[in-house]
Amino acid sequence: MPAPKKIPAPLKRKTTTTVKRKAAPRKKKAAKAPSRLKYYIGFAALVLLLSPFYYGYILKTASYGWRWVRDIGVDASYRTYKSFGIKIPANFEIHGIDVSYAQGKIDWQKVKEMEDDGVRIRFAFIKATEGLLTVDPYFKRNWKEAKKAGIPCGAYHFFRPKKSGLWQARFFVQNSSIENGGLPPVADVERLDGKTPAAMRKELKDFLLFVENKTGEVPIIYTGISFYRDYLTGYFDDYPLWIAHYNREKLNVSGGTNWKFWQHSETGHVNGIGHTVDFDVFKGDSVAFKRFLSRN
Repeated sequence: MPAPKKIPAPLKRKTTTTVKRKAAPRKKKAAKAPSRLKYYIGFAALVLLLSPFYYGYILKTASYGWRWVRDIGVDASYRTYKSFGIKIPANFEIHGIDVSYAQGKIDWQKVKEMEDDGVRIRFAFIKATEGLLTVDPYFKRNWKEAKKAGIPCGAYHFFRPKKSGLWQARFFVQNSSIENGGLPPVADVERLDGKTPAAMRKELKDFLLFVENKTGEVPIIYTGISFYRDYLTGYFDDYPLWIAHYNREKLNVSGGTNWKFWQHSETGHVNGIGHTVDFDVFKGDSVAFKRFLSRN
């Protein structure tokens, strides 16, 4: 038997050592330059933050919010305005004052500029004369300066029933500045002066007719609510009325009463006036008020 063949032993393979290479560090991607849009947005935001309009808006919003909190539980139809120091009836757009020598020297520009939550002085009645001999010493100055400040004005005469109504009217027209585009002239009647109601009404009628014929304006009658009820109701219904009725949330007159102005307080405070002053409202909105001023 032939000898068995030797099977050669398997060759040993040289093992190669795998060298781990360190991964090359990746290059960082270059940061993208900010776009122009971001610059524009940032610039606009900076301008807004530095703008007085922005802070004005913030302050106004905060003021309204505080007003809302402060007025919780307060009668919305008759609330206090601390700047003016009085309660003012709501639902009126046009507010004004009436003045005489009693208020002393007035800075009418300060009066014009004062405002509290939308309430500002939009008109003024100014005393011109009284009786047959008295001219208010501040009338000319008040009239000139109020008009210079852009406040529509009306002149009033303090009526004395014991004097001739006709001659009082002559005196008033001669010494007052009545012109179209302002408020109508006013007869301020508050007392009988020892005359009977009928005698008072006769002299008042003479006064009103002369002023109307001379100026082309229908005069306003100013009076207190009690005097109106006791002596004037039913006699002068065609004339516009300005009625004094203080510290009430509404004027207590009948619905058919021809009133245009309501003097609701006599203790108001206004910048530029060193004494308390009467406050009034006009019955109507700004459109009606402009129409009332330009009636001629």
